Amino acid sequence: MEPYRSPEFYRLEQEKVFRRSWLLMCRVEEVPNPGDYVVKQIEVCKASIIIARGKDGTVRALHNVCSHRGNQVVLDEKGTGNRFMCRYHNWTYANDGRLLGVPDESAFFAIDKKECGLTKIACDVWEGFVFINLTPEPEVSLSEFLGEFGQYFKGVEYIAAEHPVIFRAVLDCNWKVLSDAFSESYHIPAIHQQTLGDTFASKANPFAHLLDAKIFGPHRVNSMFGNDQYQPQDSSLVEKLGQDALATGNAISAVSMETVEKFLAHPAVNPTKSASWSMDVNHIFPNTHIDSGQGGFFVHQYWPIEYNKTRHEATFYIHPPKNAVERFRTEQYIARVCEVLLEDLTNVARTQRGLESRAKDFMQLQDNEILIRHGIEEVIKWVEAETLRDALAL
Repeated sequence: MEPYRSPEFYRLEQEKVFRRSWLLMCRVEEVPNPGDYVVKQIEVCKASIIIARGKDGTVRALHNVCSHRGNQVVLDEKGTGNRFMCRYHNWTYANDGRLLGVPDESAFFAIDKKECGLTKIACDVWEGFVFINLTPEPEVSLSEFLGEFGQYFKGVEYIAAEHPVIFRAVLDCNWKVLSDAFSESYHIPAIHQQTLGDTFASKANPFAHLLDAKIFGPHRVNSMFGNDQYQPQDSSLVEKLGQDALATGNAISAVSMETVEKFLAHPAVNPTKSASWSMDVNHIFPNTHIDSGQGGFFVHQYWPIEYNKTRHEATFYIHPPKNAVERFRTEQYIARVCEVLLEDLTNVARTQRGLESRAKDFMQLQDNEILIRHGIEEVIKWVEAETLRDALAL
């Protein structure tokens, strides 16, 4: 239980987990053109990161820290420009990190502008996802870090990746409490009884047992049951209207089956190819879920701020509606997502308070909570490992 409630364990996670892992920052669609940039905050490492696409089309990552006195250079969350200027003393940098201009340069002592650019960060792109590694010289490449999972999930079609709908919240819980909440379906018939309960469970599977689970080193996957016989209740008139208006194949989708046909055909999406399927949770260590559903993909990230405080970011990618029917279904889908997220997020602080009460020193986990069991074992393994290669060893 200590990994969920110990400030001392959290300090170890900062150095041994988050500073050594490859961390997902964004998708390439967030910086589509030369000059585009976004700024990402990594509170757990006290870092501000610029992700920028240069004139040569290369996506780079830079520490958002001026070489003069350490001030943050870029204050916007995103923008477009070939230069960054620190507002403290107007030092100017190219968006590839090179130092271009220093006011009153002659007053400095033999300044070497080549050595005073923005500090570069190891950066790589996998399947359109931009990752960074905060170690000055990473022990392993992104490809090696992802390992077999990278091959398993290769070639998925990321539908509507250029149209995200983002939900953010800061929550009073450990980051693993939050990750665990989105890693299993055992809770769904209880917490989501009024929203998702009947879509993830049925009379034949009342406790939403998983269809499948796989382990890929530190990464993990589960495939959840879906009630293919689900029908909205007669009293749910808005839901019935939305489902009748657009054939999606599932109550938690906002697009037509034709739109996602290629996506659903990929071997890693609904890997058992069961008709009774709802979604897959694809957990990339340490803090990212790239989930697959009937409507495409969506991403959850769990960014620690303190041992008992976490920033949650949930991104759903949705095609812009082309007509009134699609607009109605999209708005209904987003409203449903909001409601479900609130059911989950209002519960995690209660869990954290229970853990910190020290009333219990163990969790009695069941078979379908395999992602939680594997997840905590991996975090402990990484904290205890001397090197990243030791952490990745089977």
